[in-house]
Amino acid sequence: MTAPVPPPATTLVQRALGGHAAIGLLASALLYLIALSGTIIVVHDRWQRWEQPHVAESAMLAPAAAQAAMTAALARDAAAGKPPTTHLYIRLPTGDLPRTVVTTDHGGWYVDATGRIVAKEDHAWTEFLVGLHEYLHLPLSWGMIVVGALGVVLAALVTTGVLAHPRILRDAFRLRSRHDAQLARADWHNRLGVWTLPFALAVALTGAFIGLGSVGFTVLATGYTGGDLERAYQPIFGREPAPDAAAAPLPDVAAALATLAARVPGATPIYVIVHDPRTAGQHVQVLAEHPRRLIYGESYAFDAAGRWHGPAGLSDGALGQQAAASAYNLHFGNYAGLPVELLYMALGLALCVVTATGTTLWLEKRRRRGLGGRRLMACWTWVVWGTPLAILAALWLRAGAGATAPLVAAFWTLLAAGLALAVTRPGWIVERHLKVATAAAVLVSAIGHLILLRPADAGSLGIDLTAALLAGAMLWVWRGDLRTRARSG
Repeated sequence: MTAPVPPPATTLVQRALGGHAAIGLLASALLYLIALSGTIIVVHDRWQRWEQPHVAESAMLAPAAAQAAMTAALARDAAAGKPPTTHLYIRLPTGDLPRTVVTTDHGGWYVDATGRIVAKEDHAWTEFLVGLHEYLHLPLSWGMIVVGALGVVLAALVTTGVLAHPRILRDAFRLRSRHDAQLARADWHNRLGVWTLPFALAVALTGAFIGLGSVGFTVLATGYTGGDLERAYQPIFGREPAPDAAAAPLPDVAAALATLAARVPGATPIYVIVHDPRTAGQHVQVLAEHPRRLIYGESYAFDAAGRWHGPAGLSDGALGQQAAASAYNLHFGNYAGLPVELLYMALGLALCVVTATGTTLWLEKRRRRGLGGRRLMACWTWVVWGTPLAILAALWLRAGAGATAPLVAAFWTLLAAGLALAVTRPGWIVERHLKVATAAAVLVSAIGHLILLRPADAGSLGIDLTAALLAGAMLWVWRGDLRTRARSG
């Protein structure tokens, strides 16, 4: 009797390819949501300005005006019968957002160059997009953990994708776009995967660090500080004075800003944070950007009288501190102005294409093997093209119903309704129709914003004109594709 022949051992490439597909299918939809929303919010400050174009702007805010803004915000809260705020934030003007915003626990307000409140901060659509990217609109802690875990998944996908394609670098510029549609799709997936490899690894690892940081610090606090999270964070962000709830006059924010300008003239303050205002334990923290540095800023501490207590060490402290402070800018791309932001958006769109084509390739392979999958393909088509439509629907809802409209509920309801339709009526989900609808919706949104709000600043005008031109070009190309398909019958 002949002994059975053992099956051939799988190669490293085969095992990597299997792991790549399994991981991708598990998290592809959520990764796509995060990639698309992340691409849009790279310029979130500019979106905030675009969403509320008619607000007083100024290139800088004098220390005395910052003091007046703090006083005005706290007086407004008191007049409205609000409980005392635990923190007060003054966001100072920057190039991306040349406006001053003062925020308490009860809301945010724009102030003019003198510190006078002029308008309520109502960029609900921008906040909706930021929430979608950072925590998928889940409860904050759990959402950050999920998104951080997806960063690990993306890093694993990048690694297994490289191992699964040993000729990936040699074929980096080989694109067979006029061959079989599945072959062309595979080439787009692989080529864009190569071109975006450093970017994908950078955003995946920094996203995992940011999202899972709270879990790591909780573990450290449990093991080394008796569960005291504040002590666990101290080696990186510095320690805070002990609280004292006794009543006290307002702190001298103006003196703190003047002291910072005198001691660190090269730093540009972007945030003033007042901890526990109107209490004896209050203190002032100023976050300032340092030119030609990847860190998001250095944190400088002052007492209530504006006296210098020194930096936290994010700019020149331990390497771990500097690395932690650099992860945010590296992830969001806000460290070298508009050119880098546009590059991040282009790479983000490429990552969206890689994510979309990866799952489409797998579903098409199932179909060609006779395994069905019509409903799965319809669901995925809706995820890819229904997501931007749902985001635009949230924008229109915000425009029509105001900043208090339930944008999160509307977005997820529309997305779920489309998926339900894809399951029950897959023939109604047609990719080319959704593509044209998406481009048309972008075009209508851009033109509508120009006509109805008439923005005057160059940034908002640039967003509208760029969106209109790109959407018009996509409509022209896809309209021709529809005609070609109609003629071919």
